[in-house]
Amino acid sequence: MESHTVRTHRSADGPPAEEQLAWKLARVATDPVEVEADVAEMIGNRVIDNAAVAAASLARHPVVSARAQARAHPADPGATVFGLPAGERTSAEWAAWANGVAVRELDFHDTFLAADYSHPGDNIPPVLAVAQHTGRSGRDLVRALATAYEVQIDLVRGICLHEHKIDHIAHLGPSAAAGIGTLLGLDAGTVFQAVGQALHTTTTTRQSRKGEISSWKAYAPAFAGKVAVEAVDRAMRGETSPAPIYEGEDGVIARLLSGPGHVYTVPLPAPGEPKRAILDSYTKEHSAEYQSQALIDLARRMRERVPDTSRVVDVVIRTSHHTHHVIGTGSGDPQKMDPTASRETLDHSVPYIFAVALQDGRWHHVDSYLPERAQRPDTVALWQRIRTEEDPGWTRRYHSTDPAEKAFGGRVTITLDDGTVVEDEIAVADAHPLGARPFARPQYVEKFRALAEGVVEPAEQDRFLATVEELPDLPAGQLHRLTVEVPAERLGDPADTGRGIF
Repeated sequence: MESHTVRTHRSADGPPAEEQLAWKLARVATDPVEVEADVAEMIGNRVIDNAAVAAASLARHPVVSARAQARAHPADPGATVFGLPAGERTSAEWAAWANGVAVRELDFHDTFLAADYSHPGDNIPPVLAVAQHTGRSGRDLVRALATAYEVQIDLVRGICLHEHKIDHIAHLGPSAAAGIGTLLGLDAGTVFQAVGQALHTTTTTRQSRKGEISSWKAYAPAFAGKVAVEAVDRAMRGETSPAPIYEGEDGVIARLLSGPGHVYTVPLPAPGEPKRAILDSYTKEHSAEYQSQALIDLARRMRERVPDTSRVVDVVIRTSHHTHHVIGTGSGDPQKMDPTASRETLDHSVPYIFAVALQDGRWHHVDSYLPERAQRPDTVALWQRIRTEEDPGWTRRYHSTDPAEKAFGGRVTITLDDGTVVEDEIAVADAHPLGARPFARPQYVEKFRALAEGVVEPAEQDRFLATVEELPDLPAGQLHRLTVEVPAERLGDPADTGRGIF
């Protein structure tokens, strides 16, 4: 990997295009290096993972709405939409939109955390949609997704958005644009313009993840993917973008991030170096914000030592700055302690999540969020006794670049009514590559089967999984097979969402 410094320049001495970060990202996208076998295998895993979480969300209101919008934009050849027959196609940007919402709705797919955080699987819907529309092959798709994962993860390693309250989709727009550039074999100049446009239009605030969290949390990555498709289309037609988008006097660093005096360092593969960043990311076993994954596993483990939660008088979760301030009591959000809060809010409340996991010994993507579950009196009583504290040691481990030391968990102290103290800690989730039960292809398939049960017919599940096994060798024009069709009665009623413009 090569480290690239990125800072603001005055307009009078701005760097040439080839020295700008957007161009360097474009250079990664246009490097013809082949994808290594273990990376291709993991890309297949994440295609399965996305399909799993999309299947489980197909009848949920935001997904039904997004799918209805997409169906109003039919196209030939077009791209497929999760749940619909493969022969029914929509325009690529709207397919990216509908599928992106389906994948993101349950907050249940892959993650990468470093200077910022991300769900790099959000790149798959826009890249796949363009690949289907343009008749690309499985090899083309694999190469494109290796780029998209690489660019997003490397940006997340080097540039923190959340400290400036910028939503993390600002790294997703450029990565999806870069991935599509690889897919289509575009030149660096065209990808450079597309990356700049995608970044410029996806720098949004983090209010979407603050307070009473709305359904926009699922739509935000889909918006970035849709914008990326459109940005590439405009760039291919010769349209240009604001530049230097990162380094400019009124660019992203100067006005939205750490300001003109700050220097960022972004690692990127050297020319000819394989793109392997996807192997540093990890998926979720539980449908909740990633920093809660390890704590759910810890709660399940501690439950054996706390069989009667009515005796709990105090719970302290000592954890990283990020966990404390984003999903813990350090956020200052009263909604995180509100039994009537939305599902989107509850999955960003570690006090709620730990309380339910401690009582139930499990986490379920539907049952654990039901209003009657959140409002159960004994759960509310326990929930209100849970608080988080930042621990400098866990913060240091959260930001460590050493995979063996990096941690996303914490230490929990439970005090019972007789003064008994129960303590335990966990560094990473059980499903993490360094966890107790790391996910590999069998676990991804198991997750898919579990979430698709009762939604996707068994024969259709088998067909989809067999297609993924062929992914690197799928011929051109066969990528429509990487979708799942669902009986119409299981897709929810579009009439329930009301009627919009389309």
